[in-house]
Amino acid sequence: MAQSLAKVLVHLIFCTKNRDPIIPAETRPQLHAYLVGILVNLGCPALQVGGTADHVHALFSLGRTTTVADVVEEARKSSSKWMKRQGVQAFAWQAGYGAFSIGQSQAPALVRYIQQQEQHHRRLTFQDELRRFLDRYGASYDERYVWD
Repeated sequence: MAQSLAKVLVHLIFCTKNRDPIIPAETRPQLHAYLVGILVNLGCPALQVGGTADHVHALFSLGRTTTVADVVEEARKSSSKWMKRQGVQAFAWQAGYGAFSIGQSQAPALVRYIQQQEQHHRRLTFQDELRRFLDRYGASYDERYVWD
């Protein structure tokens, strides 16, 4: 094959430091749009970005020459600086993150899920949500280290 092609969908989840609810409701749409722009600039087009006061979900297509770690680093670094410019001076992201591959057929359901984060989290905490994703994706983890 003369051309290199890839279509790898990634579901990325990361939260604020200490899971503090410091992303103001009025700022969330702009933050999510800013993250979409970061992903596009990295060659990783976003299918959906959303979240709540303490975390973000992003579904994107991983660029052919980009690593997940590089995407996460740039997304968190740039968005953290942006949040501080918006007046949230103590803003920081937690060090860890979850990144999971999904199939193309799963994308529409995940897009809807991300769009409905506010409603979803009226019933379920972020910690319970992340445990479900870790279990669903078959990721082994140690509770002692997930939340710090």
